[in-house]
Amino acid sequence: MPRQVLIVEDEQGIRDILVELFDVEDNAVHAAGLLDEAKAALARQVYDLIVTDIRLGGKRDGGLQVMAASGLLSPEATVIALTAYPDADNRHASLRLGATHFLEKPVDLATIAGLAAQAGVSSALIPVAAHRPSTHAGGMEARP
Repeated sequence: MPRQVLIVEDEQGIRDILVELFDVEDNAVHAAGLLDEAKAALARQVYDLIVTDIRLGGKRDGGLQVMAASGLLSPEATVIALTAYPDADNRHASLRLGATHFLEKPVDLATIAGLAAQAGVSSALIPVAAHRPSTHAGGMEARP
């Protein structure tokens, strides 16, 4: 079953890069550029990973509203909050609303991919299989 990923970013270029990062075989990626689109996506689907900008369409709290909705509709999701305005109020509000990670833009894609991998979500940079502990698939092990 594919991992469900929601990208919420109002800047088209950043949104496209993030979609490309997570558009791999193991994932189903959904993108939203506006708060209403994000809320509608959250109402339709439970997500494993949500990457959201804090300011959406000029609204200071747009991403915070996404986090509030995700806490109700996708409570098990890993939420990565991105912001170009990393003040203490945004950080505290994000963490209070369920953000797992709070990152300041510009963010290295490898950092986002690494956090996603820790949550079991593959990316173009880090396939999850590379982070899963290997299991012994063969028969019994010899014992002394």
